[in-house]
Amino acid sequence: MVLQKHNNNVHVVLLPYPAQGHINPLLQFAKRLASKGVKATIATTHYTVHTINAPNVGVEAISDGFDNAGFAQAKNVQLFLTSFRTVGAQTLSQLIERFQQTTPVTCIVYDSFFPWALDVAKRHGVYGAAFFTNSAAVCNIFCRIHHGLLELPVEKEDLPLYVPGIPPLDLPDMPSFIRFPESYPDYLAMKLSQFSNLNQADFMFVNTFQALESEAVKGIQELCPAKLIGPMVPSAYLDGRIKGDKGYGASLWKPLSEECSDWLQSKPPKSVVYVSFGSMVSLSDEQIEEVALGLEQSGMYFIWVLRESEHTKLPKGYQEMIKDKGIIVTWCNQLELLEHQAIGCFVTHCGWNSTLETLSLGVPVVCLPQWADQLPDAKYLEQVWEVGVRPKEDDCGVVRKEEFVRSLKVVMEGKRSEEIRRNASKWMKLAREAVSEGGSSDKNINEFVEHLSGANVTGNLNAYSNS
Repeated sequence: MVLQKHNNNVHVVLLPYPAQGHINPLLQFAKRLASKGVKATIATTHYTVHTINAPNVGVEAISDGFDNAGFAQAKNVQLFLTSFRTVGAQTLSQLIERFQQTTPVTCIVYDSFFPWALDVAKRHGVYGAAFFTNSAAVCNIFCRIHHGLLELPVEKEDLPLYVPGIPPLDLPDMPSFIRFPESYPDYLAMKLSQFSNLNQADFMFVNTFQALESEAVKGIQELCPAKLIGPMVPSAYLDGRIKGDKGYGASLWKPLSEECSDWLQSKPPKSVVYVSFGSMVSLSDEQIEEVALGLEQSGMYFIWVLRESEHTKLPKGYQEMIKDKGIIVTWCNQLELLEHQAIGCFVTHCGWNSTLETLSLGVPVVCLPQWADQLPDAKYLEQVWEVGVRPKEDDCGVVRKEEFVRSLKVVMEGKRSEEIRRNASKWMKLAREAVSEGGSSDKNINEFVEHLSGANVTGNLNAYSNS
C-alpha cells in the first residue's frame, strides 16, 4: 500500500515524556508520519524544547510546572508527575485551541506515561493514541498486573513467573519495579497507570516489530490490540526512505562523534568493544571498577562512553593504563558507532532504545542490565534472540572482571561468536524489512494515517481492529 503524499488535513501532536529515551522514539515516529504527508508537531517541556530540531516536524513548548530544569528542579517523581498532569493538561489544551485557528489537531499521540493526555484529547474531540516506549513483553507483564491477571511474586517459591507469550521469568529477569516493589512505589504506580484508561484510547502503539515479539504480542492482544510500528530508529540505518535521517534530531548532550570516529578508523573490522550504559544509568563504584579492569585485562580494543561524573569511579591511573588499547569519552553518537565496521560488540545496559539500535544494526551484545525493564530486555537478547551473553552476577549483585572477560571472549571470539553474529545479522534484516515499504510496521503506520485521513471511524481501541 503506497499512500499519496496529500494528508494536509491530518495534524498529529506527539507528547513525549521529557527524557532522551522517550523523546527519541516519539520524534522518530513524528518523522515517519511527516514523510507520509502528515503535519507532525512535538509538544515538549520548556526545558527540552530547544534540544529538538528535526526537518518537517514542528516543535511547541508546554509546561510541566518546572520550566527551569524539569525533573531536576522537582527532585521528586510524584511531585513532578502530579505537576505535569495539572499544568501539562492545561498548556496542552491551550496548544490545541491555538492550532484550531490554523491547522486543527486530528490526533494526540501521547507517551503512555501520560494517560491524562487522553482525557485532554477527548475533551477536544480528537483522537488519542497511547505510545509505549518499551517492549511488547514488558507491556504484557504490567498490563496483566493492572488487570489483576498476574500476581507479584512474594517468595522465591513463587518463581519462575509465568506470563502468556513470555518465557518463564526468574528473579534476575524481572523488572526491578516488580522484583522490589517496595523500593520503587512511584515508578510501579506510573507503570501501572499507563493502562488506567487505555480501553478508551483510539490507538495503541508499541515501539517494536512483529517478527521480534510475535509471541509477546499474542499474549497481550486479548487485553490491548497493540499496533507495532518499530523499530523507531533513524531511517538511514534501516530503509533509507527518509532523506538525510541519520540522527534522532534530539540531544540533551553534545556528541563527540569526531573523536570517536577518528580513533576507530585505525582499528581492524569487528575488533573494538563499544561500552555504554545510557544517559541515566549509574553503575556502582565497584561495578565500574570491575568493568574497567576487565576491559584492560581482556587485551581488546575498546571505546567507553562514560559520563564525566562517573570518571572518579575509575581505578587510579586508569587512563594511562589503557592508552594503547582504549579511549574513554563523555558522549558519542551511538548509531554512528554501532554502524562502524570496527565495532565487534556492544556492552550495554539493555535499555529498550539501545536494544532496538543494536538489533537494527546487527551488533552482538554483552548485557549488563541495571534496573527497570532492562532486566527482561537482557533475557530476550541472550535467550530468545540469541545475540549475546549476560555475565552472571555474584552474591553481591556485581559482575566480576573474570566473568566479564569470559563473556567478552564468548561474543568476540570462537565458534559461539559466529552463531551470535549470524543471529544478529538475521534480526538486522528483519528490522529493516519491518519498516521498509510493505513491511509489517510500515503497513500499520499507513493504516493509521489512512484512518485519520478518512476520519470515518470513531470509538475506542476496538474500532481500530487488527488486520
